[in-house]
Amino acid sequence: MSKAKPFIKWVGGKGQLIEQLDSYIPRNFDKWEDATYIEPFVGGGAMLFHMLQHYPNIKHVYINDINTDLITCYKTIKNEPERLILSLKSIEEKYYSLSNEKMQRDFFLEIRSKYNKKNHNEIENTAYFIFLNRTCFNGLYRVNKSGEFNVPFGKYKHPKICDADIIRTDSELLKRVNILNEDFESTFYAATSNTLFYFDPPYRPLSKTSSFNSYTKESFDDIAQIRLKEYCDKIDKAGFYFMLSNSDCKGKTGDDIFLDSLYKDYIIERVWASRNINANPNKRGKLTEILVRNYLCVK
Repeated sequence: MSKAKPFIKWVGGKGQLIEQLDSYIPRNFDKWEDATYIEPFVGGGAMLFHMLQHYPNIKHVYINDINTDLITCYKTIKNEPERLILSLKSIEEKYYSLSNEKMQRDFFLEIRSKYNKKNHNEIENTAYFIFLNRTCFNGLYRVNKSGEFNVPFGKYKHPKICDADIIRTDSELLKRVNILNEDFESTFYAATSNTLFYFDPPYRPLSKTSSFNSYTKESFDDIAQIRLKEYCDKIDKAGFYFMLSNSDCKGKTGDDIFLDSLYKDYIIERVWASRNINANPNKRGKLTEILVRNYLCVK
């Protein structure tokens, strides 16, 4: 069976940072009894699938995201993997049968239009979501203020649309997971005595033109960033552990200390990440991200 991994591409996905993130989880986490793991912003789920496969002592798992269509994907893969595979294979076969880029683009725009009507069952909605993710520009998920997906066609000749092995493998792991579609603060009730929260929120933009966090029609602005920090305070005071990722605004400009000031009472590390979302290849490359935690001892 394939190794479980994200079934979609996701901006800011943590696949290439997993080893660094794992090195910063609490010491002896693998020995915690009856451990609970909570991700209030699950996104693509790279960290989730890593934790599920490497820490069998995790007995309670909760994931959450405000993006309803994304959460519908997780629920569909968990509960209806075979029906989803059939639907995706049908779309994939139709897409592969198209003989030129214009026909593929027209088919992409047709599916995008259907997806934005929001009148589908969970299987159809998830199949459209995954198809668009695999065939749109750079695998972005971006919506306008009306909540309509508006990412353009990606011009990929033969993208992998239906990865049946990954869907089946992810489905088995997701059977252990409680899946929520709420505000991030609503996850507090799920915490137990031995709980680790991992936060991967929409990142604070490094510049006015670099924001890719519009994956719901509600923006995650500085007010939301402050509310998230206050939620971390609540978690800390309750005696739970948390680790949080975000952009390194200070590292980009040298004078933007918003996040450094916000989390000054906690431990802030900087980790290296590669980012490939810029339309200009010359502007892609490595940059630092911040990693915040409320505990001293790490692996």
